Amino acid sequence: MEFLTHNFAPIMFAGLIVFLLMGFPVAFSLGACGIFFGFVGIELGLLPEALIQALPLRLFGIMQNDTLLAIPFFTLMGLILERSGMAEDLLDTIGQLFGPVRGGLALAVIFVGALLAATTGVVAASVISMGLISLPIMLRYGYDRRIASGVIAASGTLAQIIPPSLVLIILADQLGRSVGDMYKGAFLPGFMLTGMYAGYVMLLAIFKPTWVPALPLEARVFREPSGSSGTPSLLLLTLVSAGAAIFFGQHIADVHTWWSGQPVTTVPKDETIVVSLCVGVMLAFVMAVINKATRLGLLSRMAERVTFVLIPPLLLIFLVLGTIFLGVATPTEGGAMGALGALIMALVRGRLSLPLLRQALNTTTKLSCFVVFILIGSTIFSLVFQGIDGPRWVEHLLTSLPGGQIGFLIVVNIMIFFLAFFLDFFELSFIVVPLLAPVAQSLGIDLIWFGVLLAVNMQTSFMHPPFGFALFYLRSVAPTLPYTDRVTRQLIQPVTTMQIYWGAVPFVLMQIIMVGLIIAFPGIVSGELDKPKAVDMEQIRLQMEADVNKSESAQDAYGAGAQPGSGAGLMPEPEAIEPPAVDDKDLFKPAEGAAPDAKK
Repeated sequence: MEFLTHNFAPIMFAGLIVFLLMGFPVAFSLGACGIFFGFVGIELGLLPEALIQALPLRLFGIMQNDTLLAIPFFTLMGLILERSGMAEDLLDTIGQLFGPVRGGLALAVIFVGALLAATTGVVAASVISMGLISLPIMLRYGYDRRIASGVIAASGTLAQIIPPSLVLIILADQLGRSVGDMYKGAFLPGFMLTGMYAGYVMLLAIFKPTWVPALPLEARVFREPSGSSGTPSLLLLTLVSAGAAIFFGQHIADVHTWWSGQPVTTVPKDETIVVSLCVGVMLAFVMAVINKATRLGLLSRMAERVTFVLIPPLLLIFLVLGTIFLGVATPTEGGAMGALGALIMALVRGRLSLPLLRQALNTTTKLSCFVVFILIGSTIFSLVFQGIDGPRWVEHLLTSLPGGQIGFLIVVNIMIFFLAFFLDFFELSFIVVPLLAPVAQSLGIDLIWFGVLLAVNMQTSFMHPPFGFALFYLRSVAPTLPYTDRVTRQLIQPVTTMQIYWGAVPFVLMQIIMVGLIIAFPGIVSGELDKPKAVDMEQIRLQMEADVNKSESAQDAYGAGAQPGSGAGLMPEPEAIEPPAVDDKDLFKPAEGAAPDAKK
């Protein structure tokens, strides 16, 4: 019995592992383990009975958490956009644009994956959409099956790290930090990872050109009557829009001055970037609309197609992320605007229907309930675990590691990497992160930086062979039997499970490299965050002492009979005295038998 009472916290944690290994759902494993060990702890005298009575208040606190409302909003936004055909149009258009170069289809998948990640935030939607649309095209034109599978699965998982990612919302909530700051910190790492994927494809195009062939001439459908591709027109439109955005960014302070009527000299960098990009994108869209309405013929078919397909989702991204970054809207409000914007886009495109809306709402409800049930289970578990000083056991276990911060980060990332074989990011966020956050904070690690680091690492949970969910999603839509292609009429061989697994390995390695880069160069994350203002507490203390001494001297002089305004200079004229905000007698009255404390 003594062994049980002295090792209750590790036994409880081991009990949770046993529950999970037995195959019980995570939410019910957490809740059952918490309640069971809670009652055992009460019987052993380790926990007070009042602890369990606090549980309903904790559960009601979950329901009152406004931050979690962003999850159903962003999920609904992504599902509406994906099922209204936006992903199909993007892949078709960008594939035609990049198709003439080697690896162009793979680059199109990576680019569209990043764009879908910034609009949907849902891995399953991105992987399934791109698997259904782009995988048959890549197989049709001779792409290596491992490369095609790996690119699609990895691009879909970008939804985990590029805002508005659901995992970043959960991590911000568990770490007690701002979702907006978490989004800012993850912005650069997400697009660096996208660049690493694109760089890998470019290297393959150079050294293994047969693995990533170019799109043949007969497959390029957006061509001018003269037979040209129309890309010069698109390039000119892009240059004009970029020039307008740069010019506006250089003079945005003048615009603020004109708008507010007061001189403005500096504008925050994030506001400059977001507003300038909006101006450039809107200019391109307006020019394309005018060209189409007046039939001037200044833009090619390719330029018009790219403009009308690409710009609406870009504007939606600026609407959602821009308002969050600028502080105009909270993440919950940004998600609500995004969901409404997605509904409007689907309605304008003529794709919004009652069955589509019903299906999207059903899926959103299921995912939201899944998250809330895991959160309820983790709350029950964490309440009991904290009651028996479990966090202190974890802290002693991890702070005693050699190497300080670096040792802690290496062990934690290795642990997250291997746990990701069996748990997805929701389970990791609710089970492991609350135990790690206090230790990281005690070691002086910034929790925003730590959260982004964990998010990049958790991204591997979708790509781990053989348990990665992205691989399962791709397996569900990849062909399992030989079939005849409807365009070329050739027999296409199926994609095997081992080809999907081997295709994922290079991208898992790139994700691990990204984790190492964030540890080695913290500015990748923290460089995008607002710098905290340095406060000199010693200066504040000295100023307070000076103010207190001055007030006491003035009171003593007034009590000794000095006339106000008599030239002593200790007190101002009576009519100049402003009513004090607090009672001076309470502020400056010294304790009995003690000298006045200047810090009061």
